[in-house]
Amino acid sequence: ELKLKDEECERLSKVRDQLGQELEELTASLFEEAHKMVKEANVKQAAAEKQLKEAQGKIDVLQAEVAALKTLVLSTSPTSPTKEFQSGGRTPFKKGHARNKSTSSAMGGSHQDLTMMQPIVKDCKEADLSLYNDFRSWKDEPTMDRTCPFLDKIYREDIFPCLTFSKSELASAVLEAVENNTLSIEPVGLQPVRFVKASAVECGGPKKCALSGQSKSCKHRIKLGDSSSYYYISPFCRYRITSVCNFFTYIRYIQQGLLKQQDVDQMFWEVMQLRREMSLAKLGYYKEEL
Repeated sequence: ELKLKDEECERLSKVRDQLGQELEELTASLFEEAHKMVKEANVKQAAAEKQLKEAQGKIDVLQAEVAALKTLVLSTSPTSPTKEFQSGGRTPFKKGHARNKSTSSAMGGSHQDLTMMQPIVKDCKEADLSLYNDFRSWKDEPTMDRTCPFLDKIYREDIFPCLTFSKSELASAVLEAVENNTLSIEPVGLQPVRFVKASAVECGGPKKCALSGQSKSCKHRIKLGDSSSYYYISPFCRYRITSVCNFFTYIRYIQQGLLKQQDVDQMFWEVMQLRREMSLAKLGYYKEEL
């Protein structure tokens, strides 16, 4: 009987040892799995935080660009009110001549009447329904395809005339670079003509515009895509190019959905303002950096 009890105790002891070993292995496995899960969670959290910081940085940059662009397209000079004629001033007379009071009062009255007749002018605007409807249709499905009705009209009326220069081949290359967003403009220091390289002379120079072919003081030069050539341009040509670039930049922002804080009416009038800048540029009005 004692022998049976010893055998039973030995068997139970083995079972206990086996269960203890299995429990230790299970505990170690669970601990290892938990450690692995915590490590993966930390890695994912770090990656998410990094992506969040990058996204916030991109948002800040885009918001700054949008704010700068909005300031650019909305910067219009207010109409100055008509100044009233100053009355009550004395007209000098030569010595020895008497001043005719009736004539003086009549002249003063005519000045006052003329002042009262001056019209009060304010800026007004009214949307062309055809243009507005074309823009709304384009806004619903924005595309950079120049054949769509909205862009086709702007190309014909503003972009093509604004980027038409005497050097037609180079002008076509400039338009293509603007469309592909690969054109860069940079200021250049004026240098004596004798130090200009041969390649630079072929592309204009500090005293000759590569687009118009005219002898003009060129303070900027352009580079098209990956080309190694630079083309010197006059302030007038530069303003025509930048007015078109500003238009393309804004409609790209609309296409990319970066102007969610603006409604369709605000977008439409900012597009009209950019078209106005292109129209003024093609007519010869431009702003030059001093």
